[in-house]
Amino acid sequence: MSSASLPASKSFTRDFTASIVVFLVAMPLCMGIAIASGVPPEKGLITGMIGGIVVGALAGSPLQVSGPAAGLAVIVFEIVRDQGLSALGPILMLAGLLQVVAGIFRLGGWFRAISPAVVHGMLAGIGVLIVAGQFHVLFNGKPLPNGLENLAAMPGQLLGLSPTSIDATEQAFLIGIVTILGMLGWERFRPAALRLVPGALIGVVAGTLVAWTLGLAVTRVNVPESIFASIALPGPDLLGRLIDPSILATALAIAFIASAETLLSAAAVDRMHDGVRTDYNKELRAQGIGNLLCGIAGALPMTGVIVRSSANVQAGALTRASAMLHGVWILGFVMLLPWLLSEIPMAALAGILVVTGWRLVSLHHARHLFHHYGLLPTIIWAATLVMVVATDLLTGVLVGLGISLLELVPHVRKLRLRVDEAQRDGGAEISLDGAATFVALPKLSTALDRVPEGSTLRLNVERLAYLDHSCAEMLTDWLQRKRSAGMRIEVAGATGSFRRLAEAAA
Repeated sequence: MSSASLPASKSFTRDFTASIVVFLVAMPLCMGIAIASGVPPEKGLITGMIGGIVVGALAGSPLQVSGPAAGLAVIVFEIVRDQGLSALGPILMLAGLLQVVAGIFRLGGWFRAISPAVVHGMLAGIGVLIVAGQFHVLFNGKPLPNGLENLAAMPGQLLGLSPTSIDATEQAFLIGIVTILGMLGWERFRPAALRLVPGALIGVVAGTLVAWTLGLAVTRVNVPESIFASIALPGPDLLGRLIDPSILATALAIAFIASAETLLSAAAVDRMHDGVRTDYNKELRAQGIGNLLCGIAGALPMTGVIVRSSANVQAGALTRASAMLHGVWILGFVMLLPWLLSEIPMAALAGILVVTGWRLVSLHHARHLFHHYGLLPTIIWAATLVMVVATDLLTGVLVGLGISLLELVPHVRKLRLRVDEAQRDGGAEISLDGAATFVALPKLSTALDRVPEGSTLRLNVERLAYLDHSCAEMLTDWLQRKRSAGMRIEVAGATGSFRRLAEAAA
């Protein structure tokens, strides 16, 4: 049910309750992602507030929730390690400006053309790095400088546990295991009446209570008494840093990756509800303003995040008020109860991130690619994952994009896709002629979005010579969503490799 069909009071009630659920999901993740990024936890909380209050008010995707994302934790960790925390502010200011400019020039649709195999491979690689890095925090340690070193050192951490003495290492590991079991156990066995209570919250509470009850000497979260005291405004060397080529290159990488993750998340959120669709360029501008403010405040970068967004939809949110209120609750909590956050063991947050990172490594998506689209998309996924882990995030993405170009080679002489739109018998008809590859995805998605709600559609693919997995995923999702909303759709000429389109519209 959309917000337009409900009284304002009932709509606000649903947004209010949903905002509390999102707040409970966001709190441990904001702090945990900050720690995984190598910065104090309050930096993540500031980003969560800006993502909720500011970006929530301006967003082009009303039900998407923005905040610090695991997908950028690795690149931020490298920035802080190599260039220092002071470099993060100028980088985010430039990245935010680039996103605003991209939104103004209506480039949002092009980010949707990035191969899903590259995006999921990137997220899988990030998941491996988060698991490998936070694994050491479970043992009261710190992550090593790169992913391969973290992976190589994992067996040593386990072998170093002593069954006869319970020192800080064993105590931290106990807290981490309690947190992980609490989170997974709650998600598996929680009562239906409490289904909206997030597992991450239960895990953190369980780990914190065990540490407090037993008086364990484990490292805890260090949160300042005043959140405003942790805001680090740009220094007098700001102008010099803004024109530094290394700063600009890093800002380009963050703007690109954050925009891709945000807009793909927004597309996923659209598939979860039948309310207002995402305005991708407006969303890009809102994210840019958010990252610009995060840069000024010296906080973490933000993206639209699928975990918090899906919790928002599942909790019954109807408007942007839910995302905005969750930011208000974060602000109120850290202002009034900072001492409570300081009781949380670092190992508990590490446990949450280990589970979060593992879930990013979606082998299901790799099997999906292989089953429906063959070997090449699966190779793209695997190569992106391996390169992200073995080198760095940007190199992995560029390698994945480079391999994606191989999909174009057999069709290099006929890459053009002709999209003809017409009105027939009170309905719409779209005819596709040529090769539907990721380079044509913005044109194709724009044409589909022009089909009026409630009309009928005849999609003619008789002259469609080729359909790559990027366009196939987008078309299938669009057809399934419109069919679920009641649109009558006929796919003409869908034979052979295009049969999934007919199935999606049936």
